[in-house]
Amino acid sequence: MKFLSAPWRWKFLTRTDKKSGCVFCDAQKLTDDESLICYRGKDFFVILNKFPYNSGHLMIIPYEHIGTTEKINENNSAELWLLLNKSMNILKEKFHAEGFNIGMNLGDVAGAGVRDHVHLHIVPRWKGDSNFMAVTGKTEVLSYDIDEIYKIIKRGFIATS
Repeated sequence: MKFLSAPWRWKFLTRTDKKSGCVFCDAQKLTDDESLICYRGKDFFVILNKFPYNSGHLMIIPYEHIGTTEKINENNSAELWLLLNKSMNILKEKFHAEGFNIGMNLGDVAGAGVRDHVHLHIVPRWKGDSNFMAVTGKTEVLSYDIDEIYKIIKRGFIATS
């Protein structure tokens, strides 16, 4: 079995400042720079994950606090797919992503960290991004500065709007 090592997530797992309420609803009330929101659309926003599985890990989130995909309106679901494609194109262009893990964790048993506010994860991947260093060198590579990644992705959305 292979493992995707993400030691920077430890801060998320052990944090003691867990607030009541919804982290995604709260993020919408902050400035883009404070919340790492890269793009605000009509019904969805794109946010950089503060505790990513990989550099450039984005999430597409509806403004509306809904817990299941069945409640996404058919008329605005097109925006979700538009933002998915736009996000992948930006990550390919700016970070040369070679592949993506895309998905949703819906419900407790599926591993949803935020259960009541549906969100789509976009995790960029590169050949060997988390495999060989831990095996051969017992070293983990952490190749990101979250503030710089945020600025690059936000500029990418501005350039394509």
